[in-house]
Amino acid sequence: MGAASNTVITTERLTRVFGGTTAVNDLSLTIEAGEVFGFLGHNGAGKTTTVRMLNGVIAPTAGAARVFGLNPATDGHRVRARTGVLTETPALDSRLTAFDTLRYFAEIYNVPKQVRKRRIDELLDFFALSNRADSKVGGFSKGMRQRLALARTLIHDPDIIFLDEPTSGLDPVAIRDVHQMIEHLSHRGRTVFLCTHNLAEAERLCDRIAVLAHGKLLAIGDIQLLGSHLNRSHTISVEVDVNDLPRALHLFAQTPPVARAEATTDRASARNGGVLITLHGVGRRDVPKVMEAAMHNGLNLYRIQPEEPSLEDVYFALQEL
Repeated sequence: MGAASNTVITTERLTRVFGGTTAVNDLSLTIEAGEVFGFLGHNGAGKTTTVRMLNGVIAPTAGAARVFGLNPATDGHRVRARTGVLTETPALDSRLTAFDTLRYFAEIYNVPKQVRKRRIDELLDFFALSNRADSKVGGFSKGMRQRLALARTLIHDPDIIFLDEPTSGLDPVAIRDVHQMIEHLSHRGRTVFLCTHNLAEAERLCDRIAVLAHGKLLAIGDIQLLGSHLNRSHTISVEVDVNDLPRALHLFAQTPPVARAEATTDRASARNGGVLITLHGVGRRDVPKVMEAAMHNGLNLYRIQPEEPSLEDVYFALQEL
């Protein structure tokens, strides 16, 4: 990530207590400009409370936060002028049209009059709502309301965008468009703080990921860093000539770094000579030994692919600690 001067969010032992419940517990993290930062955790893990503190909606019980170098607890209005927040269940006035909804929020955020209509038209077009610009929101489907809420979040071109389950209720085409929007925002130097339950979505989009449970930060880093801490065997998927499969299984089983070699259970892979090899420990550095053994014994390798731990593997392993 970028240098310290590019830091847009920092928290130091940020804590929030409601009654006898600690919603966020000693949260310390740093987020850089242009980063897509994933914030994962079960319902009640502290994600929404953290977003509310970072935007100055509520004050921390202890610890500190800085957004653009400002303290949200005392400079919340200045922070919110540069952030956009999409809540999980965004409220929209069903009496307003889509165009009027965006115009209303453009006025709230002091979007210059000379660019206001152009920006509204661009957002309506991007979220495929141009043909419903003059329709009242009360008649919109859930997916259309979600797209309009996303447009509302971006109306003032914020530097940090907080998204809570942004693809909830969207069809596959709209989900793809939102993913492309997030990537586009990041390429423009905008920072995206993504709260999601969709592990595949986070794995695809996020530069780094924080995993929370019961208000406590369990781990933070990119997928490779998070996966490297898992205590698990390393596996590689290999494809050989199907006629060589029995010999390949015997050979790989005798190769020292290999703990187990077995034909893949997937029917299509089995027909193509697929072998799943489990190495002792993490064993990534021993993958070349498997390739060398195969080539030394005249086996043709058509494919060899390390099976990296997925975000799902990491997430559930962390939750079980």
